[in-house]
Amino acid sequence: MRDTRESRLLLVLLIAIAFALITVDIRGGQESPVDGARQAAAAVFGPVENGVAAAVDPVAHAIGAVRDSGERHTRIAALEKENAELKAKLGSDDRNRNRLRELDSMLKTAGAGQYGIKGAQVIAIGAAQGFSWTVTIDVGSRDGITRDMTVLNGAGLVGRVTTVGPSTSTVLLANDPDFTVGTRMEKSDELGFATGRGDSPLLVQLLNGKAKVEPGDRLVTFGSRADKPFVPGVPVGEVVRVDPAGGGLTRNIYVRPYVGFTKLDIVGVVVQAPRSDPRDTVLPQKPKPAPTVTVTVTPTPDGQQTDRQNRAQNQNDGQSDQQARQDQGDATP
Repeated sequence: MRDTRESRLLLVLLIAIAFALITVDIRGGQESPVDGARQAAAAVFGPVENGVAAAVDPVAHAIGAVRDSGERHTRIAALEKENAELKAKLGSDDRNRNRLRELDSMLKTAGAGQYGIKGAQVIAIGAAQGFSWTVTIDVGSRDGITRDMTVLNGAGLVGRVTTVGPSTSTVLLANDPDFTVGTRMEKSDELGFATGRGDSPLLVQLLNGKAKVEPGDRLVTFGSRADKPFVPGVPVGEVVRVDPAGGGLTRNIYVRPYVGFTKLDIVGVVVQAPRSDPRDTVLPQKPKPAPTVTVTVTPTPDGQQTDRQNRAQNQNDGQSDQQARQDQGDATP
């Protein structure tokens, strides 16, 4: 409909009629002249309203459920957040305790060897493809780190510094195939060279082909000239297998390193070498074997045992008779 003067007049007239009918309906009450029309309209539109209500009510309930669900979700989310924060705190505490233990162990190792160290944390690992075993630590040239410094932790030899940046450094781990370090056997002082083999034990080639070595023997670093790249006395590992002596100039042994290269966290870079070779003093004391209690039981033949029992019984009977006669003599006036 066009917005004309006639249409506006018609709209005003319809509004006036509607108000008049409403006024008449209200004043008439139950006797209202439009009550019949209202009932007829209810009969026609009632089923439609019920159908619409039936269709709309589930939607309304769903909306209410979504609203309630949103409130529950908010409460659940808050509780989950609190639980996550608590777990993170507990996890952080556990990690801090582990790091404190690692730091304490490393400081004891450094103190035993009189190594001046710079503490560091492993912040990245290198790709393991092609047996490339490296880690990145969070200290660099600004912290006094230079290339070819020894890296250790509380367990022993970790590796050596290969590249240095202003605030980070790369460490070549002792189990890398390109890694080689001079070693010395505990007590026997047999010298050799250890080479990394990835996940496998280190291969140590002893210079003495007739050296007497047994599983359980331990090795430390021999040290380098001017203490670079290796300072002496750092624990390397324990012998797990010995190749048979073949009469050659050298002999191969296999050593399980003390350091777990897949779980490094706190390490120390040796920035000051010891004044003298600590020899074997950095190695931990070997646990003493528990004493074995031996009980020896000597079996006795049944016949001998019976004879012994009979003799003991006869002796007891004789003592009883003697006591009885003595008592009788005492009773006689």
